[in-house]
Amino acid sequence: MKIGVPTEVKNNENRTALTPAGADRLVHEGHRVLVQSGAGIGSGISDEAYRAAGAEIVETADEAWGEADLLIKVKEPIAQEYGFLRPDLTLFTYLHLAADRALTTALVDAGTTAVAYETVQLPDRSLPLLVPMSEIAGRLSVTMGSYSLMRSAGGRGVLMGGIAGTPRAKTVVIGGGVAGEHAAANALGLGSTVTVIDISLPRLRELEHRYGGALQTRASSRYDIAEELATADLVIGSVLIPGAAAPKLVTDDMVAAMKPGSVLVDIAIDQGGCFEGSRPTTHDAPTFAVHDSIYYCVANMPGAVPETATRALTNATLPYVSAIAAKGWEAAAADDASLAKGLNVQAGRITLDAVARAHGLSTA
Repeated sequence: MKIGVPTEVKNNENRTALTPAGADRLVHEGHRVLVQSGAGIGSGISDEAYRAAGAEIVETADEAWGEADLLIKVKEPIAQEYGFLRPDLTLFTYLHLAADRALTTALVDAGTTAVAYETVQLPDRSLPLLVPMSEIAGRLSVTMGSYSLMRSAGGRGVLMGGIAGTPRAKTVVIGGGVAGEHAAANALGLGSTVTVIDISLPRLRELEHRYGGALQTRASSRYDIAEELATADLVIGSVLIPGAAAPKLVTDDMVAAMKPGSVLVDIAIDQGGCFEGSRPTTHDAPTFAVHDSIYYCVANMPGAVPETATRALTNATLPYVSAIAAKGWEAAAADDASLAKGLNVQAGRITLDAVARAHGLSTA
């Protein structure tokens, strides 16, 4: 099979979908790997490193997309890439279609087989291809949130851990999944007080057991969220419903009642965001004001640390890429129910209920 790896074109997206180690494996399994020139530069990977691993370097996106049977990416195609979509192409990448009607329509119209990393789901309901990026986004959310809390960045001027004789910052994490736990752990590491809010009592018990008395937990409700936000310095939104649009758990009224200079980081922005008023931002212009607070809503946060993120992503995706390349999509999905859950669009039809519901459409 011919596997294409184009250069990412989303703003400040320096990750790439495959490392030389991944290319080496696929080539040795008998496949052709076509990497667009410069695709790995942002991740510290040269064209020569790919050549040494057996990949072929192609100069243009037209070649990487046009010659591929299987196209692997990091981020969803943007408008300038829609013209590359076609019926005989299998696209394997993060898609986040519930928050992107235009891309959903483009995939349906093109008849492309579109498989989303973020909806591949194991029997225990875990999301193996989302986990590594959630870990990174969770950790980065505290890094960027603590930076934004500095007065020079427009924030309250609060140090996360304070120092002797001064109060610590208060961090509220909404959503106790993978990203939320990593955010909480990093905030604790910086000395902040931390409260995690989640709808699952078993998950809250698990976190309390793991971190002991270091963090507080609260069951999720509108009342509890509002009460915690009123005294928060930093809020991390990490709510996830696989494949579906994120619920808006933080309302405009809640934000209006927060401390001036407080910071809210919306990790869920790829799925539409879990704060009312959230809108996608870029690494070039990551924040905007809502009332007297600051929103950070960068839609590709792990792109800021591509040398880590590219390797972590390939580690997770490569077994699935290998299976699709060896068997073709249909047989690979038939052999692996977890991979089959990744299918979002095929042959001009939406196949994932959550995406169809988000856009008021029907599935096949």
